[in-house]
Amino acid sequence: MTLKPLIDVLAGHRVSPPPVWMMRQAGRYLAEYRKVREEAGSFLNLCLNPKLAAEVTLQPVRRFGFDAAILFADILLIPYALGQTLTFVEGEGPRLTPRIGPENLETLRDSAEIGRLTPIFETIRLVRGQIGPAVALLGFCGAPWTVATYMAGGGGSPDQAAARLFAYRDPRGFARLIDVVVQASVDYVVGQFRAGADAVQIFDTWSGVLSPEQFEQWCIAPTAQIIAQVRNQVPEAKIIGFPRGAGTSLRRYVEQVAINALSLDWTVDRAYARDIQSHIPIQGNLDPHALLAGGPALDRAVDAVLEAFAGGPFIFNLGHGILPETPTSHVEQMLARVRGG
Repeated sequence: MTLKPLIDVLAGHRVSPPPVWMMRQAGRYLAEYRKVREEAGSFLNLCLNPKLAAEVTLQPVRRFGFDAAILFADILLIPYALGQTLTFVEGEGPRLTPRIGPENLETLRDSAEIGRLTPIFETIRLVRGQIGPAVALLGFCGAPWTVATYMAGGGGSPDQAAARLFAYRDPRGFARLIDVVVQASVDYVVGQFRAGADAVQIFDTWSGVLSPEQFEQWCIAPTAQIIAQVRNQVPEAKIIGFPRGAGTSLRRYVEQVAINALSLDWTVDRAYARDIQSHIPIQGNLDPHALLAGGPALDRAVDAVLEAFAGGPFIFNLGHGILPETPTSHVEQMLARVRGG
């Protein structure tokens, strides 16, 4: 056992009460974050300013006493390092130009310009020097499929149509795009570990749109490749996988991807996931809208998650990122419920 409860869970131990953190815990629901965001001038500037990014990484840990700090950055820093122009439009989200398709795949760099990611590693070093010994420091990256959906679509979309059509029409070209993202992600994740991250989460936010065959090809295989290559350089690397929306494909993911814990969205059947927990630690599952609702509904939702998973190795978390309009008092209520206060 270590001083860090979250790392103990990733090693397969049950911890009571379970360690807690939240996806997107550094963000707009915090007044102190909004102040720093205004100072930075833009979201990208904030990501690339180590001093400010370290500050917003630490804010929720100071306020709530979470068991982990998660690096403040963005999954689209990989395409940025591969040569796409990245901007964030207020109220609309990210924009990547040019959109990547079969006709211009060669415009991408073959490997990431790692210097563009150096500020992220410096943020980790700064946070590492300021968190307590019991708090885990988490890095993260986007999974290749999810990152590719933004690269092909030029931003977010409701159905990821551009990437799906690219994969259907030119599977060889799309495989090349995935390979480029895999190699860039390996360099990025290794850099995070070497800068001081205790563990890394791989977010596959859009894995749920894939057919079973595509899930094997574009979600499972590339993520497994990243982990294998990272562990060639960082043998003890602790990695959490989050294939959002994967449903009954979760079992195949766990069998084929060498993660240390599986993060669940809120749609997963808990009885099904409890069986998976007998093989691997589980994280997540609380609906972010239950947290937004607060009151008795939140208490019931927290209790249901704890009843399902707290008997085994488990990290309490949301099934996706906290909603920006969530009151901080609801976060306090959730933490008190989890910790028995």
